[in-house]
Amino acid sequence: MNAQFPDPSARPARAMPGCCFSVIAWVALLVNLALGVPQAHADPLVSAWEPLFKGIDLIRGTNATASGDFQNRMVMYCLRVDLRDPDIRLHPSPRIDGFVPGSRETAGMTVSRFVETQGVQVAVNANFFNPQEYYLPEGTPMSVSGLQISGGLEVSPQSNSQQTASVFFDATNRVTVVHTNWPPVSTAGVLNAVTGDYPVVVNGINIGRQYLNQPGSIHDTHPRTAIGASVDRRFLYLMCIDGRQSHSTGALDYETGAWMLLVGAHDAVNMDGGGSATMAMESSVGTAMRINLSSAAADSGKERTVGSHLGVFARPLQGFINDLNAIPDDVSASISWTTTGAASTRLEYGPTMDLGQTLPVQSASSTNHAALIRGLSPGTEYFYRAVSVSAVDGTVHTSLVRRMVTVNYAVPQEVIPINGSWRFFAGTLDGQPWVQPSFNDSTWSGPGNGILWAHATRNNPATGVVPVGTRITSINGGTGFPYTTYYFRTSFNLPAVAPGTQLRFVGRIDDGAVVYLNGKELQRIRMADAPTEISSSTFALGFGCSGDATCDDVFEATGDGFLAAGDNVLAVEVHNYNARSTDISFGLSMAVAQPRIERPELRSVTDDAGSRIEWTRGGFLLQEAPSPAGPWTDVVGPVVVSPYRISPTSESRLYRLAR
Repeated sequence: MNAQFPDPSARPARAMPGCCFSVIAWVALLVNLALGVPQAHADPLVSAWEPLFKGIDLIRGTNATASGDFQNRMVMYCLRVDLRDPDIRLHPSPRIDGFVPGSRETAGMTVSRFVETQGVQVAVNANFFNPQEYYLPEGTPMSVSGLQISGGLEVSPQSNSQQTASVFFDATNRVTVVHTNWPPVSTAGVLNAVTGDYPVVVNGINIGRQYLNQPGSIHDTHPRTAIGASVDRRFLYLMCIDGRQSHSTGALDYETGAWMLLVGAHDAVNMDGGGSATMAMESSVGTAMRINLSSAAADSGKERTVGSHLGVFARPLQGFINDLNAIPDDVSASISWTTTGAASTRLEYGPTMDLGQTLPVQSASSTNHAALIRGLSPGTEYFYRAVSVSAVDGTVHTSLVRRMVTVNYAVPQEVIPINGSWRFFAGTLDGQPWVQPSFNDSTWSGPGNGILWAHATRNNPATGVVPVGTRITSINGGTGFPYTTYYFRTSFNLPAVAPGTQLRFVGRIDDGAVVYLNGKELQRIRMADAPTEISSSTFALGFGCSGDATCDDVFEATGDGFLAAGDNVLAVEVHNYNARSTDISFGLSMAVAQPRIERPELRSVTDDAGSRIEWTRGGFLLQEAPSPAGPWTDVVGPVVVSPYRISPTSESRLYRLAR
């Protein structure tokens, strides 16, 4: 019965009692359903549409009821995107740097990371890709299946008759659903496009039942991602159905179509699903929040690295405080916002979401507000919020807490190249202080230049890496295989170290590693998370690049608390994936970026409307004076955001930027 969902035109969806806008209430409902708490009847339960962002709403639904007359227990999440909202912009995964059609097309990443790195407000996984790449490191180049266009650039062509259900968008977000894009139709005028495997709803008809007798596991009960459009093409629907879990077993094709019809879709296609089916949104502080419960995250605590995404840019919901924006510099930041009515205001900020610091209250009532935060540290995360008091009724309005990161004007300098020189040891050093700078490694092998490697059967395990570098001890006794763990040490010298110094590492590592700097653990790569103890018998959790160290492991860290002026020691232990692994590879470069001072550019521009002052950075306060000798005073506002329109006056004025 669970697929016989009511026609939305025949009966409106019922609101889920008391849980339309409450995540806590929704979780409670799932718990009640799992425990068999009686519900009204067996029809699907759906929430009301909940506004998340301007032009984006969320609905949740389940078919699970006390009567139990369903084949598959399902929990559904769907985003409704208003394509007529002028602030909505669509963003499929863009081309990777070094784009090569069919090979290096996109950078693999989780859906949550896509939200954070691309700045979109919501996202789902989209096109199919090589399923063997699910758990490769983020940033791994991936090849996408089916047509994908991002920002007018073709990322992946429609090169065969597989995965042919495409969704096109032009520059005005007008959507076209191409149920079978083979032979490929013209993409003239298409700005963005993603492609699934096959349609489940065509012209308002659920066609999913036609797949029941077709062989192939894709048509079985699975977690699902689907994309649909309303009959008038105003709304885009991005749907995920949880699966392979106790609260939701997943959906068949016709069940996916039934959910799509229920929320309002007239056409819909089945996208990549299974453990990849993930929906995420931006939190108020710019981090990602998963909306659904993906089976991959449920199994391992980690999302899959996927090759294709569809994200949506949107503006925040409107309230009394709007347009809250930060322009951080290195040691200061400009904050601006507007209010719908005249108000006095203050700004709260701090290094955590608890804030703790407050700028003086600006008592003058206005609808445009600005503040300058001073005394910040370069390359550091901060949180802030605006508090405005209405001049009309005295109501206190508080914005959500937002996040920003100050700039670090630093020039990276490589201190250890990828083919740098290391001493090395194979076997076990359990209980020995080998990571400490004072440890005597003179009895170790080497030094040898990276890439360092060991292989039981062949001479060049690091295919594609030039130079290959140094071959090290290959065989662990009579096992015929390399050791489980190899140890490496090298040193470098820094004449001075400034606070806020940043470190960037690029490695070629097979399989996992733990990195130490001056005796302190800095990073784990494909190893069990801290505080799990790592020993010489600990195996890596996985491997990258098919186990041949042909792609980069990249990570960054702050040098604060690790670096020292003078000599420094970098130590790394590299672990194999299992006892029968035939090879290990290791190379690691390190670059150091120390903070430096950057001066802003200030210029005067004259046009038909008069004169204005412009500058290119935040974190500065505009000041004026009648002469270079002063007195210099803050321009009334304060003015911390460019540009500033100069009022006509007969007096000559000078302007400067100050911290």
